[in-house]
Amino acid sequence: MALFASLGKYRNTGLLIVRLGLGVMMMLHGYPKFLGGPDNWAAVGGSMKYLGITFAPEVWGLLAAAAETFGGFLLLIGLAFRPVCLILTFTMLVAAVTHLKTSSDYMDAAHAIELGFVFFGLAFIGPGRYSVDKK
Repeated sequence: MALFASLGKYRNTGLLIVRLGLGVMMMLHGYPKFLGGPDNWAAVGGSMKYLGITFAPEVWGLLAAAAETFGGFLLLIGLAFRPVCLILTFTMLVAAVTHLKTSSDYMDAAHAIELGFVFFGLAFIGPGRYSVDKK
């Protein structure tokens, strides 16, 4: 439609909106995990068993919490954007596999699957002009 054709001029603004929204939500999702301490990290990191990795669940949980918290911040400002997107893609993959293995309803995994695709796609697109990376 001609009415919406002019929105193409604002691709960088659109990327900024997506980065801000996803970055804030990932920080809000990861921060409680990050503050949860070793017991919480072990619970979160225990999800790696569904990928066949059973050692050091506290470390994996801390890495997941840090990926969501600090990765969300880096996503928000557009710094180290592509590596962060790939790390968050992997985090969402683990979350999706965990939900699929522990629930009979695939809709429990839908959010993680959707975010995984978004982060993977953003890794190809880049952060846009309005970012610290400015590419």
